[in-house]
Amino acid sequence: MAAAKGKGGARRDPAATRQALLAAGAALFSERGFDGVPIEDLAHRAGVNKALISYHFGSKRGLYTAVLTSAFRAIAERLQAIEHAGQGARETLHRLLQAFDALRRERPDFPTLFLREVLASGLDPAVAPYLLEIIAVVRRLAERGAREGVFRPVDPLKLHFGLVGALVFFLATEPARRRILSERRVPFAMTDFPSFLRYLEDLTLRGLAPGPPPAVRRRPSARAVATATPVVRR
Repeated sequence: MAAAKGKGGARRDPAATRQALLAAGAALFSERGFDGVPIEDLAHRAGVNKALISYHFGSKRGLYTAVLTSAFRAIAERLQAIEHAGQGARETLHRLLQAFDALRRERPDFPTLFLREVLASGLDPAVAPYLLEIIAVVRRLAERGAREGVFRPVDPLKLHFGLVGALVFFLATEPARRRILSERRVPFAMTDFPSFLRYLEDLTLRGLAPGPPPAVRRRPSARAVATATPVVRR
C-alpha cells in the first residue's frame, strides 16, 4: 500500500496514520460521545487530512467501531494470556485484576468510552465476541476456583459484574474524583486504584471462601413489630 498524505501533503506511513486516528478517536469519543465529535476534529487531533478517515476506516462510524474493537480485543487477549499461564485460581485472580492497572495506563480512555457505548446504544455487535471471551475467562476462573477449593460455587456472570463492572466504573469515574479532590469538595481522602484492587481481591477471596456464608441478622418487618405481643412490665 502506498503511503498516504498528511495535512501538508507529506507522505505518512499508513500504519502510523491508522494508529494516530485510533488514538484520536479513543480520546475524543470518550470525552464527547460518538455524536459529539465531528470528522474535522478527529482529523485535526490525529494531524491528518480528514479524507484519510474514509480511506482507512470507511467512515466515522467505522473508526468508532475500530476503536472499540481494538480495545476489547486487547483486553480479551491479555486476560486469555493470564489464564493460559496455568497459575492457580488465587494467583490468576490477582493477575487478572492487575491487568486492569495496565489497562488504566495504556488505554485510559477506554472505561469511559465503554460506559458511553453501553448507555447510548447497548454494544456494537463487532465487539460482542471479545466481550463474551472476557466473560468466559471469568467463568473459567470461577469453575477453577471451585475445583481448587478457593471459591465456593458461584454464578460466573455475577462474579464478572462484581469484578469487571466495579473496575470499569471505578476507572471511568476517576477523572471526576480528581476534580472533586482538587476543588476540596469532600472532607476525606479518595482511595487510589492500587488500594481498590487490593480491596476487591480481598473481598472476592473472603466473600467466596468455601463453607457456609455467615448468618445474616434480619431486622423484623414493620408488620411483625406491629403484631408482636407487647411485654407488660410490672
